Amino acid sequence: MGIGVWLEELRLWCAGRRWTTRLPILVWMSYLLVRHLADPEYQGLIKPLNLGIHELGHFVFMPFGEFLSVLGGSLFQLLVPVISIFMFWRQADFFAIAFALGWLGTNFFDIATYIGDAQAMALPLVSPFGGEGAIHDWNYLLTRLDRLEACRGIAGAVRFTGVFFLLAGVAAGGWLLWWMFRQRRSEPVEGGFEEL
Repeated sequence: MGIGVWLEELRLWCAGRRWTTRLPILVWMSYLLVRHLADPEYQGLIKPLNLGIHELGHFVFMPFGEFLSVLGGSLFQLLVPVISIFMFWRQADFFAIAFALGWLGTNFFDIATYIGDAQAMALPLVSPFGGEGAIHDWNYLLTRLDRLEACRGIAGAVRFTGVFFLLAGVAAGGWLLWWMFRQRRSEPVEGGFEEL
């Protein structure tokens, strides 16, 4: 599919959709971006969801051995938004894709904070088995890979990736809302009513 065909598909998708109902989500995503840029360790409203997915990831990857079970928390944090992107692509919900890109970015920020703490191990740890069973995932992983001393540099690269995805989500969402605003009432939506 050429870029022109894809842009036309996006334009047609935007026609008749309400930009006003999506604007608060875009404002919130923009707020998350600003807060994460100002404070790399910012803990927003989406943090508990990301943490729950992280903990579930340890169980999902447990059958694949200790190393992958430990890595699975962070890996699952990234996989769930990526799976959401593909799901929303199949549903042709392009604004939801933009949101999922931003959500992916917040997970990179969370993981970067965890990686950056691998040597100091100052962060409070969460474990479904209580405090006794908690290990610092990234201290374990980077020690096993003999890269513990590089934790700050790795965290910086992961944080940069978070900025990229969160910015991409905000930019894509803003672009879609702009097209929705420009095309309001210009073309009827299939079925004869305006969609949310």
